[in-house]
Amino acid sequence: MEDLKIIELFFDRKEYAIAETERKYGGYLSKIAYNILFDSEDSEECVNDTYMKAWNTIPPQKPEVLRTFLGKITRRLAIDVFRKKHAEKRGNSEFALSLSELDECIPDNLSAEAEFEQKELSESINRFLASLSKENRDIFICRYFYSDSIKEIASSFQSNEAKIKSSLFRSRKILKEQLLKEGFDL
Repeated sequence: MEDLKIIELFFDRKEYAIAETERKYGGYLSKIAYNILFDSEDSEECVNDTYMKAWNTIPPQKPEVLRTFLGKITRRLAIDVFRKKHAEKRGNSEFALSLSELDECIPDNLSAEAEFEQKELSESINRFLASLSKENRDIFICRYFYSDSIKEIASSFQSNEAKIKSSLFRSRKILKEQLLKEGFDL
């Protein structure tokens, strides 16, 4: 079923909107949650919470890209669960590893900063992503948004792991330089 039709079902408050969403995006959402949590039960719960959040959010919101909208919800929910479970110490997951790779690029005092500064950081990262080639941008997003392993990314891009690691290293270096240049305190 097309996304516009699924969104229409949400607006019409048809309960099978959730079933159609699950049929089309269940695997995609499960992968996002699992890559962060590395736990099937918690991942399933996050995906179910995503459907509930979508139900409660559409309407009034009308997402332009349903896949991205749902992916962001799932990612936020999974990160919340991850933080609760690993409040003391980061776990041994790809998500924790990808976070540690970005530690030197992203300001560590962000949680204490105002919403305005978060928006500025987001805009800066978006400018950074727009400056990358399509392949490097896709690799960066696979690693740091979807928390894919280096091995999975290499396989997806029909490349070797060394090339992917090198691409990510160069991209992080560029991001760090850009953020420092724009006045972010790293």
